[in-house]
Amino acid sequence: MPVLLAPEQAPALHELLKQANVAGLDCKPADSSDQPEPRIRGLGSLSSAGPSEISFLSNPKLHEQLLGCRAAAVIMTEAAFQALPDGDRAYRVVLCSQPYLMYALLAQWFDRHRLNGLQRGIHPSAVIAPTAVIGAGVSIGPLCVVEDGVRIGKGSRLGPGCIVGAKSRIGDDCLLHARVTLYHDVKIGDRAILHSGCVLGADGFGFAPDPRKDTGAWAKIAQIGGVTIGDDVEIGANTTVDRGALEDTVLGNGVKLDNQIMIGHNVHVGDHTAMAACVGVAGSTVIGARCTIAGAAMLSGHLVLADDVHVSGGTAITSSIAKPGRYTGVYPFAEHVQWQRNAAVLSQLAQLRRRLKALETTKS
Repeated sequence: MPVLLAPEQAPALHELLKQANVAGLDCKPADSSDQPEPRIRGLGSLSSAGPSEISFLSNPKLHEQLLGCRAAAVIMTEAAFQALPDGDRAYRVVLCSQPYLMYALLAQWFDRHRLNGLQRGIHPSAVIAPTAVIGAGVSIGPLCVVEDGVRIGKGSRLGPGCIVGAKSRIGDDCLLHARVTLYHDVKIGDRAILHSGCVLGADGFGFAPDPRKDTGAWAKIAQIGGVTIGDDVEIGANTTVDRGALEDTVLGNGVKLDNQIMIGHNVHVGDHTAMAACVGVAGSTVIGARCTIAGAAMLSGHLVLADDVHVSGGTAITSSIAKPGRYTGVYPFAEHVQWQRNAAVLSQLAQLRRRLKALETTKS
């Protein structure tokens, strides 16, 4: 039951709807009441929300939970409202065609309120190069390091222990949680959220065979590209994005990466693509816009995925995909030559089944 605001900070319901970023949503109260309008102190689920919280109904399967709901207000669709039984109810109804989206926007409002209440300014233990350019309203926490030539946009916040490498750029209103590391020449757009432990700009895994040293020895290929990240990107805890070998690794606008993801060097990820935890993307792969990559999926290097490709969890993508759609595959490992033979047969199973049925029909 996340009550987030003190009573004196809680806005009235109509004030909350006005202050939250709900532009473009058709949200409105379902009915009027002579009772004083409730003040909203937080958000809660249908089963746990109390009389000072707002809740939402987006899954019709949870409609029965409205019967005992004690929330101050509930967001729901017109269809859900019409299905309510007659009789008194404790909550006000807010009509919206997209209740889940509206819940997300209200959650953002409460989180901004929390952030605005945190202490601002630059902690005396932070080390900031004299050539760094720090925008208005920037907060830099304890033990941060900001190196030469860095630019940090207005309103951004760096949590404790962040490191921003030389000539890196951070846009406006970004949030870096504790211990985020940006190597040199990393460029981040506006409103990014980077969670603890993520590393942007580490060297890509690039080595050339060097028999001069020893059989099987390697010579390091210096990674002299950078990382470029668009606006409204979120990157989860302990996720890594390697810098490019020659050109930048690129994440487009609105990309969302979960925790513990590996993005290899020179990868390009299109706008609004989302990846769940433990995905691995090998170097130089190009992923289109609006793709979703489910947890623990693996993408080989130098591939191209079209826009609107959706990869199921645990799937290994080993060749390019030109057609939008959902792709799934789980297969036991074997010696590579045997695996190739089996995979070739599996890809023809539907055709072989049709031929077999035709033979059986003919024989009977």
